[in-house]
Amino acid sequence: MPLKIVQNFDGSFTLGAQAQETLFNLLTSVAFLNQICQQLGCERLQFTELLFQPVPYSLTTTKGMPAEFEKYHESDEYVIINVPPNFMFSAKIFKPSRLCAIYQKLSNE
Repeated sequence: MPLKIVQNFDGSFTLGAQAQETLFNLLTSVAFLNQICQQLGCERLQFTELLFQPVPYSLTTTKGMPAEFEKYHESDEYVIINVPPNFMFSAKIFKPSRLCAIYQKLSNE
């Protein structure tokens, strides 16, 4: 079965104000930030408030993300995580079904 390369995929989405507020509160909770830091072995993280919908591989989206977010993927100062499904459910976000969040690694200075 050959792979089908997607030529164009619309990864745009809009979150309602309540859904965004709930999701951002979950993504910035101390317990969640500590969990990510522990897994990454870093000291501190800051949520950039940047979210994107993962996109299929295409000639222009070879990293599975919109091209404008690839600079974060290539940087050691940022980390991209999949938003946990239970966070999506708690925020009542059903479309898109998956989101990724971008965090900036911070040092204790």
